[in-house]
Amino acid sequence: MTEEAVTSQVVTSQVVGGLDGCAAGWVLATAPADGPVAGAIDVTVIADLDAVLAALESGRMAAAAIDIPIGLPPRGPRACDTEARRLLGPRRSSVFPAPARRVLGAPAYGDACDLSRRACGRAVSIQLFNILPKVREVDRLQSPRLQARLFEMHPELSFAVLAGAPMRSNKRTADGRAERVSALWSACGDVGDLLLLAPPPAGAKRDDVLDAMVGAWTARRYVAGAHLALGGEFDERGLRMEIIA
Repeated sequence: MTEEAVTSQVVTSQVVGGLDGCAAGWVLATAPADGPVAGAIDVTVIADLDAVLAALESGRMAAAAIDIPIGLPPRGPRACDTEARRLLGPRRSSVFPAPARRVLGAPAYGDACDLSRRACGRAVSIQLFNILPKVREVDRLQSPRLQARLFEMHPELSFAVLAGAPMRSNKRTADGRAERVSALWSACGDVGDLLLLAPPPAGAKRDDVLDAMVGAWTARRYVAGAHLALGGEFDERGLRMEIIA
């Protein structure tokens, strides 16, 4: 589905979306909001979130789950991150502590670490610093009203809920990819052609596609009211510090 297609189709068959950051912007996986999923999943790469916001506003997209922190603490850890790490056990290191909002303006890694130490007594990881532009992008557009439709998810938590246990292998390994494809197959039908046979969209990696697709599954659960919600406290802007799975 191209960016134009996300918004151009009439509001007769709602979709949900799953979003994961990638080198070229965002991987967007879309699926029907309800009903059969097999053969109806589409994956593309979009440069920014404008088309998704338009689709959410028009009602064409019922909801979208995005793998990025929403609701940022002034200091200390978020309850949702702490709970997600507890539930993930062996995969808990995949949950990065959300940055304090003051860290978003840091121009360099050293500055981010200094700002974070002042806010909560610890530096940020280089992995978290590398996704700060994506966190800034989402934080800039987010609002309590929008958060009802564009909400935070964490792929490893969603895969654990889908499979009934945390994944055993890293998603960047062949075993890890196969394990996640098997989990998605149980919920979405045969997705092997999208995830293992066909090359990922330009600017994305296979694990980005996996994460976006489980985000779409999470959004379907959210629309159906069958989701798991961790945390839920509000930050200084009225955003919920919450992870949905």
